[in-house]
Amino acid sequence: MKVARVHPANHPLTGSVLCARDKSLSHRAAILAALAQGTTKVSGFSFCEDCLSTLSCLRQFGVRIKTYPDVGKVVVESGGWRELTEPEDVLYAGNSGTTARLLCGVASWIKGLTIITGDASLRRRPMRRVIEPLSLTGIQIGGRDNNRFLPVFIRGKYPLTPFEYRLSVASAQVKSALLLAALGADAPSCVREPFASRDHTENMLSYLGIRLEREPGRVVIHPPAKPLKARDFSLPGDVSSAAFLAAAALMVPDSGIYIQDVGLNPTRSGFLECVSRMGGQVKIHNLKEEFGERRGDLEVAFSSLRGVSIGKEIIPSLIDEVPILSVLATQAQGVTFITGAEELRVKECDRLRAMYLGLKTLGAKVEERSDGLIIEGPVTLHGGRVESFGDHRIAMSFAVAGLIAREAVEIVDVDCVKISYPEFFDHLQSLGCKRVEFYESEEEGEKSCL
Repeated sequence: MKVARVHPANHPLTGSVLCARDKSLSHRAAILAALAQGTTKVSGFSFCEDCLSTLSCLRQFGVRIKTYPDVGKVVVESGGWRELTEPEDVLYAGNSGTTARLLCGVASWIKGLTIITGDASLRRRPMRRVIEPLSLTGIQIGGRDNNRFLPVFIRGKYPLTPFEYRLSVASAQVKSALLLAALGADAPSCVREPFASRDHTENMLSYLGIRLEREPGRVVIHPPAKPLKARDFSLPGDVSSAAFLAAAALMVPDSGIYIQDVGLNPTRSGFLECVSRMGGQVKIHNLKEEFGERRGDLEVAFSSLRGVSIGKEIIPSLIDEVPILSVLATQAQGVTFITGAEELRVKECDRLRAMYLGLKTLGAKVEERSDGLIIEGPVTLHGGRVESFGDHRIAMSFAVAGLIAREAVEIVDVDCVKISYPEFFDHLQSLGCKRVEFYESEEEGEKSCL
């Protein structure tokens, strides 16, 4: 098991870096390319482990995919969604919840049997939230432990029964699964959600010519009357990945960095909004838009931060950034309240518990609540050994914490960073973080933080 030892930064972080490509958009671009007739070129594809899981599964539906990781490109050739075929084997989604859930929607209208499973972590994540609404389309679908978990089986059919469904939790993955399933219905379907979740799927469907009626909390999708035609995608960087570099620059004295080509979709901008409220200096340059997705460059400088309240209405737009915001809160003047974030308990690990345990180990003033955290700052974090629990965002958050701690921070099991941001430590190094060591440990890390 690989351990990273991150030493305190002894000089400012400076320079420019091209942001890691957007994982959420990469999943969706590959899936929609598989549903479209013709050849799709996807540039700026994220070659992280999660997105590679999606490509592997799509190949089992009969989709032809060529990859060019050196230039960040994927080429997808497909006969269209009516040409996808029953997989010959079980689909393995690895650690990727997006892969598993979105492909449940796709498999709903592929005749035959599709079975989806994943690694030990993914097999503990909730699937009933997808299984229950998809059953309204008239398909046979079910999962382990009374439909709670993977493996999931789907016996698809065509056409599907149109539906209207209100999500109990704002989840872009569940919403996207339902929208993808609705493509195979014979009349419009409607999905409602309590708060706005990321809308990448809606933007990309519109780009491909699918008719959508969109208003706050509601999407109506009209099935296509003719085959989807392939269109190329050029993907921006991942704001969730950029958040770790930005947080480091905000906390390491006298730092100033430039992060190029970051996706700035308003439904993903909660981290930047919270940083602004905390007093963080972040400027946006070269703003533009492609296929409904905003993108631009971020200029980030060291800042004096203050505590803020982060509530449930904004959580869906920063769900992946809560761990690194928790580290920022330890350096902010006053108290930061994070509430309405109970969804983090069913991610790759229980992220609220993981951050509480790790921050407590490093000397933070932190209190765990059922739906969030209360963090008082500023405090000087001391060194120590913390667990990632196999969660990439926990590992990267504590790596950033190591830059501002009094002594080195060791993070157990950092290979999980490859799940979303394989270039993370290389990018930190390019910005001036030279004091990171890696070593193999025979000690088994904790498998769960429950």
